[in-house]
Amino acid sequence: MHKKIMYMLLSASVVSSFWLSADDHSHNVAPVAVQQPYTINSPHGDRQDPYYWLRDDSRTSPTVLDYLHRENDYFTAYADAYQPLTEKLTDEIIGRIKQDDSSVPYTRGDYSYYSRYETGKEYPIYARKSLKDGTEQIMLDVNKLAAGKDYYRVANWQVSPDQNLLAYLEDSSGRRQYTLKGRDLRTGQNVPDELTGLSGSLAWAADNQTLYVVQNDPVTLLSTTVLQHKLGNKATAAKAVYQEPDNSFYLSLANSRDDKYVVIKSESTVSTEIRVQPGNQPQTEFKVLAPRQRDFQYDAEHYQGRWILKTDWQAPNFRLMSVAADKIGDRDQWQPLLAHDEQVFIEDFIAFDNYLAISERSDGLRRIRIMPWQAPDKAFYVASDEPAYVTRFEKNPEQNTDWLRYSYTSLTTPETVYKLNMKTGDKQLLKQTEVLGEFEQSNYVTERVWATAADGVKVPVSLLYRKGLALDGTAPLYQYAYGSYGSSSDPSFRSTVFSLVDRGFVYAIAHIRGGQEMGRHWYEDGKLLKKVNTFTDYIAVTDHLVANNYVAKNKVFGMGGSAGGLLMGAVANMAPQKYRALIAHVPFVDVVTTMLDESIPLTTNEFDEWGNPKQKEYYDYMLAYSPYDQLSKQAYPALYVTTGLYDSQVQYFEPAKWVAKLRTHKTDQNPLLFKTNMEAGHGGKSGRFSRLAEYAQEYGFILNLLDIEK
Repeated sequence: MHKKIMYMLLSASVVSSFWLSADDHSHNVAPVAVQQPYTINSPHGDRQDPYYWLRDDSRTSPTVLDYLHRENDYFTAYADAYQPLTEKLTDEIIGRIKQDDSSVPYTRGDYSYYSRYETGKEYPIYARKSLKDGTEQIMLDVNKLAAGKDYYRVANWQVSPDQNLLAYLEDSSGRRQYTLKGRDLRTGQNVPDELTGLSGSLAWAADNQTLYVVQNDPVTLLSTTVLQHKLGNKATAAKAVYQEPDNSFYLSLANSRDDKYVVIKSESTVSTEIRVQPGNQPQTEFKVLAPRQRDFQYDAEHYQGRWILKTDWQAPNFRLMSVAADKIGDRDQWQPLLAHDEQVFIEDFIAFDNYLAISERSDGLRRIRIMPWQAPDKAFYVASDEPAYVTRFEKNPEQNTDWLRYSYTSLTTPETVYKLNMKTGDKQLLKQTEVLGEFEQSNYVTERVWATAADGVKVPVSLLYRKGLALDGTAPLYQYAYGSYGSSSDPSFRSTVFSLVDRGFVYAIAHIRGGQEMGRHWYEDGKLLKKVNTFTDYIAVTDHLVANNYVAKNKVFGMGGSAGGLLMGAVANMAPQKYRALIAHVPFVDVVTTMLDESIPLTTNEFDEWGNPKQKEYYDYMLAYSPYDQLSKQAYPALYVTTGLYDSQVQYFEPAKWVAKLRTHKTDQNPLLFKTNMEAGHGGKSGRFSRLAEYAQEYGFILNLLDIEK
């Protein structure tokens, strides 16, 4: 019903009626979209949405595209005033990266695998070297694959067990709907196989012929079906081996770390179900490790005839358990391995022959603990001497080794890859990302502070600023947060932000509720009917930094993207006077309308994150904070809003409608800019230089507001 009405509204006969008047581009007049009556129906009352006409699922409507182009023209005309600064920032940001960089190789079979970039080129090259003679073989040159395309990305690639064949998934629109392609690494030629409409995961069977991929629903984009495909066969011959019956679950695939199993993972916000099949028996049925149950999550890895499981079963912060491979399917057979700790949240683990490595969070920091299997009481942590840092596992394909590969980073330390001898404690530096230009680590300070939220909860904040900066309440602030889906905003090195820090900014990451920085409860207290905690935490962090003279109250800039864009929209309504400008990238701002419409991609997967508005309690709560619905006649900060026309995560029309409504509601003269990337989706442009240039555009907008010209 909605789509029919929409297309009627967008018919060519009414194109001219959508504009109040012709814009005088020489004076850079903001485009004003007219309002068209449209009713959003719900069990709990109807709402008027006069900008609903901006939704065009086909992305071909001349009227809608014209509006987006007009907004882009307005953006460009505004940005022209400080274009020299933007160009300087672009050169500066690109100038910090080593253009001919490469990743740390890892060994698998007869080859070492790595990726590398070449000077001046946008995309990576995926390559390997023979361990016998050191000969390099280029498996995929993404620059060649992307030639002539506005957007191109290789989302995943996997080499067959015998290392003769390569399967990869490509996206040429930004919609995150992937096409499977295969390549014979012996000849360098692609095989004719091509499956479309897939998610971004795949797995190999041990026969070197059978691939597993996940097919998506063409409308909702939900992952629905696991297909078994034999290379050389037609796409129509692919066999469905699993169909997901619940539209609140995502599907993904993997091979177990020891390559002995193919793993299907069905996962919702609150529950998990894993199916496994021996990799050498692709004709057999998949078996369930443990049946799904609401509020029961787990992950699993095969190790020496057993499955090691990370689970929240009677353990909100997760614990580790194990079960024999012949006992799967019965959760009562699970045996304790590592007990639950209320102060420690378990993120991940790797099982080696002699050691168990655990990635965990405590006090908001991500650390690695090493536990010998034979002496668990002699467990130790990978050391750090900085107040805020991140350690993560690198790729560790071997189980029979004493060496753990991991990365270390902080706001002042570029990503650094080490290998640690878990037996002796010896540590070897494998690589530190080189930062060019005038960067010198000793010139910067990182700090961890705690802000008091509205309900008294202490919120951790990671800070970065230049050494010697006078903390006298005069510095500008660039404050970032996300705060949803249990995704933690770690204090990792980010070379782009030094273009602000070197100009006197304090950079702050607010580790607000909705993430999992402080454990599972941190997430639970920032979702569903507690979502507003995310927004008030963010504001409390701003207040703390102003009150303690880190920054000036009239120089506060906030940034967030996607669900973090929702955060920006909510903050704009709740505390507009506290921010000089807010930057909202691909923002999720039309919460109620989107969550009412199950035809919109991925909506049903989100009910356990935001709530189902068909239930009145959730409807009322979501409506009370939805940025689009809560816009009012008031002064707003300057706003910088972006979207991608092909965004599958947050549809372009959400920020488009929000901006259109803002133009009629804001009572101030602050700039409101809206930029649509017409060739990309949720992640922005695909090339590395193009992405860096987008940071420069954002920073140019900020610095121009402060009259900083260089």
